[in-house]
Amino acid sequence: MSLTAADIEAIERATLTAVAPERVEALDGWLLPMDRGTVGRAHSAVPLHHGAHPPALIGTIAQRYRDAGLRPVLRLPEVPAFEPWWPELRAQGFRREQPTLTQTGVLDGLLALAPHADGVSLELRPDAAWMAMFLGEGMDPVDGASRSKALSRAEGTLFASLRQGGETLACGAACYAQGWLSMHGLRTAARQRGRGLAGRMIHAMALEAQRRGITRAFLQVDASNEPALALYRRAGMATAWSYAYWRAG
Repeated sequence: MSLTAADIEAIERATLTAVAPERVEALDGWLLPMDRGTVGRAHSAVPLHHGAHPPALIGTIAQRYRDAGLRPVLRLPEVPAFEPWWPELRAQGFRREQPTLTQTGVLDGLLALAPHADGVSLELRPDAAWMAMFLGEGMDPVDGASRSKALSRAEGTLFASLRQGGETLACGAACYAQGWLSMHGLRTAARQRGRGLAGRMIHAMALEAQRRGITRAFLQVDASNEPALALYRRAGMATAWSYAYWRAG
């Protein structure tokens, strides 16, 4: 999928809508979300376009975070325009961490993951069963609580639960913002994996996007998460750009 500069800006704005930082400051061509939680995207500066930005901005951005009592973090696309930034960031004590892929696709691929969305409900607020699933096996409790709190205050987000026999087997969140569907926090109970439950949940999210007139979707996935990447490949998602977090030492 070919993206325009307007698409990139819309994706970054929609990302912050979904992760709902406590507040967002602006700098020319940048968003500076401020948050005391553990969600990286909610407290890392991000550019709104992938053109040239002067490396002198590093100090300005870092000071804005320090003034807010936060550790400076930048979430930077790994594109040619930012190559002059890498040596300057290292010289200022920043470390590159957590390479992540921004992937985009169209609804047809998401809908094709499963023939139906049986058992899936989409709700305005997460219930206790959704929270229990989200905070379940393999999730650090502090990180999970911070992520669920952020998702809960997000506007334009619906919470997906897949239930069978009164038991919640999978959960996730779908945000509908800036003309895009974005998917977050997909979880399937360990003993239920391999049954296509995530595909059914994604199918339900895509149906709601279709109802709203949205035709495109994006997500952000850790570059090392092979099971998730395999699922998204089947859905026709492709990497639009990669990014990494640069955190001050």
